[in-house]
Amino acid sequence: MNLNDKVALVTGAASGIGRATAIAYASAGASVVVSDVDAAGGEETVQMITDAGGTATFIACDVTSEDSVASLIAGVEEQYGGLDMAYNNAGIVAKFEHVHKKPVEDFDRVIAVNVRGVFLCMKYEIPLMLKNGGGAIVNTSSTAGLVGVPGIVDYAASKHAVVGMTKTAAIEYAKQGIRINCIHPAGVNTPMIAGMNVSEDIAPLLNADTPMGRLGEPQEIADAVVWLSSDEASFITGTSLPIDAGSTAV
Repeated sequence: MNLNDKVALVTGAASGIGRATAIAYASAGASVVVSDVDAAGGEETVQMITDAGGTATFIACDVTSEDSVASLIAGVEEQYGGLDMAYNNAGIVAKFEHVHKKPVEDFDRVIAVNVRGVFLCMKYEIPLMLKNGGGAIVNTSSTAGLVGVPGIVDYAASKHAVVGMTKTAAIEYAKQGIRINCIHPAGVNTPMIAGMNVSEDIAPLLNADTPMGRLGEPQEIADAVVWLSSDEASFITGTSLPIDAGSTAV
């Protein structure tokens, strides 16, 4: 895929899937804006890209803050003059508790990052893309956005919400040249998964208990995101793409 002369933005790009996707965008020729609340990790991602001969810039952003997101998109425009593709990947998961034990503050925090964050990013990305005559957005949902998952009602709610926002925005902007899709990764070998304190009833959904018998790798998710962002996927919008080793097929 040739993304020469394109500008890409990745949130949650300090590690894991976000980092792999930022590197993949750059490897395909795009100039990449790396964004995260983790400045050290974000700068490390930029260094990895530039060491490989790519072009990247880090801009810190808290996706729960409208002012921070607005500043991020203003920085993208100032640095590169426009935006062709965005991967809204920033997200969190709280500790595993069944509904009656779930702390309200955990629920609110997950919704703020995973739902409000995606909404705010699209709200500010879309006008900049409209200036350029179109673009492509990919949002990160999860297999928890397709099925129920015990212990993470907040995360499941947030990832189901991402699907609704994606489909709605895709319809609204389809005739204006902006394609908007979301992906549903299953368990992927990332620091987030490694750091989870997983209960027995959730473990099969996050570990290698899938029809393919393994976790995914960040690069496998990144490849799908870059493809959805590219002209090779020009007839695809409003879709929800599982990348899950067959786990939602059973």
